[in-house]
Amino acid sequence: MRQFIYISIAILFLSSTGVSKASYHKRYRHNTIKKVHHKRRYKHNTIRKIHHKRYRHKKTYHKRRKSTFLSKHLNKIYKRVLKKTDISRRALKKAFSFYKKNRTRNGLSSRYMAIADYTKTAQKKRLYIINLKNGKVYRHKIAHGKRSGTLGGRVRRSSNRRNSKMTPYGFFKVGSKVQRTRKRHYRYLAVKGLERSNRKVGYPSRMGGRDVILHPAKYVNYGGRSHGCFSICPQDRRAIFAKLKKALLYSYTGR
Repeated sequence: MRQFIYISIAILFLSSTGVSKASYHKRYRHNTIKKVHHKRRYKHNTIRKIHHKRYRHKKTYHKRRKSTFLSKHLNKIYKRVLKKTDISRRALKKAFSFYKKNRTRNGLSSRYMAIADYTKTAQKKRLYIINLKNGKVYRHKIAHGKRSGTLGGRVRRSSNRRNSKMTPYGFFKVGSKVQRTRKRHYRYLAVKGLERSNRKVGYPSRMGGRDVILHPAKYVNYGGRSHGCFSICPQDRRAIFAKLKKALLYSYTGR
């Protein structure tokens, strides 16, 4: 009896609102299709998310694999250089460690790295340019600052302060463009400090920095001294400039 009453009430309501049976079924079918489409879209989005996660995982995996391969290769080069040369073990270890951590961030050259080992005398070839592909080492003379040590001697004091006329210390990035000085018109490569202690080294003095560059000078041949610049022999300029563009330069003074 109750069911009959409910059905009759539903029929009266439909007839009063003007909704026919056909339109009711049509609306019901339309809602069902919408639900199906919604389910399909949800499924599609889920699949997309899964593929994106897989792609990201694959990308990070290849990145890690590449970095692992590079670090293994650099370890081999480090051992090879350590056996071949008389370079300070501490300087070499610090240079390779810094290069591994900062090569991408600072856009360092993947071909060469240089270490100026100022614990050795100026009469010796103490600028070591290392080929990071095969471990070959090129040696050249390099001068130190006037207030850092005696003529032909080794560095006793070092500083990154302005007007100190001492050899700057720490890690530097060598510039990519060969430029000329205004007064004497000799060619040079700019250097830029990569640490907090030497950040102002390489910036012009008008900006509160310290003018330090990599340039050739005749006095390097007989153990002469600079005002703090990384001075090299004029005959070595082309060979050094070609290798050290965008390269890491480590000025090691024993610190």
